[in-house]
Amino acid sequence: MPASPDVLILGGGVIGLTSAYFLARAGASVHVYDRGDLGREASWAGAGIVPPGRPDRAATPADRLRGIGSVRFPELSAELLCLTGIDNGYRRCGALEFLSPDDTDVVDMWRAEGIAFERLTMAEARALEPLGTVEGEPYLLPGCAQVRNPWHLRALITACERAGVTLRPGEGADGWEFTDARVTGVRLSSGVVARAGNFLLATGAWSKPLLLPLGHTPHVYPVRGQIAAVRGAAGSRVLMLGKRYIVPRGDGLTLIGSTEEPEAGFENRTTPEGIGGLVAFAQDVLQFANGPTVEASWSGLRPGSPDGLPYLGPVPGADRVFIAAGHFRAGVQLSVGTAQVVAELLTGQPACVDLRPFALDRRPGANAKTAFRS
Repeated sequence: MPASPDVLILGGGVIGLTSAYFLARAGASVHVYDRGDLGREASWAGAGIVPPGRPDRAATPADRLRGIGSVRFPELSAELLCLTGIDNGYRRCGALEFLSPDDTDVVDMWRAEGIAFERLTMAEARALEPLGTVEGEPYLLPGCAQVRNPWHLRALITACERAGVTLRPGEGADGWEFTDARVTGVRLSSGVVARAGNFLLATGAWSKPLLLPLGHTPHVYPVRGQIAAVRGAAGSRVLMLGKRYIVPRGDGLTLIGSTEEPEAGFENRTTPEGIGGLVAFAQDVLQFANGPTVEASWSGLRPGSPDGLPYLGPVPGADRVFIAAGHFRAGVQLSVGTAQVVAELLTGQPACVDLRPFALDRRPGANAKTAFRS
């Protein structure tokens, strides 16, 4: 029988690992289990955009989570580097976001939150970045940052190990053990039953089999996203255009993303149509002289939810079981705020964010409006 930790986390992506690290720093003993390799699903595949934010002035709880990440990412990145020697690639690069005339409420939210921005003419935007054909009104966001997802995950894994977290890749959960209708353990794929003081479900798009036995209709589903990494002329700032983006890494590599394919289910692969569309998009926006050269392409399965918000907090009717899943396109940018909330909840502190919009048993309405779309 494995030792019984204070917290057992199911899921070793950016949400599970960041939560494990924060809990360990708070003095909790933590075990993390993942059916596959740690951090190699949606967390690894993303582009690592960290939008600006002001948690003290955020209009919504989701924007407060984002703001916590924006404020704390520089400190966390420096801490990870000091502890592990691994650079996670965090840098404040700035961004240009192109908004349609219907998005004036987004600008109002930026203004209310105190986010620095500047409305540009297209000529001014082209003076900053090598733009070709771009639709929308350009806004400069100097506070936008980025991390390199694979580097950040490697740093988190090493930091967890050095903080005393027990990591169990290749061992997932097959179900719960109940005693008198109470969760008393989790049945691992190895056949062992693991017990803990508390359980955190951070299994992303794979949460359905573990939610159903707890009496909850699953609301988390996979949304495939494809990304292409290209070489060629590019600027220095992130470009955000609706659901698509261009992220220059600063070393000649530029990420072009992303498709949004809920119809793909759990089929995690790239397609000629998906990657071809991204390359054509990059050519239109950046006007590569000889066309972008694709260095690599990949896909990930984001954990979607009906209103775009994650599920975060206690699982109703399941004592000592908590959830942090369904972060959709915002796993990295919400990971620090989510981990702060998890650490607060599981160490008996009041949560820094109103958790009602993230409740597992909420009735989702229309997609929640936040200050940033991805």
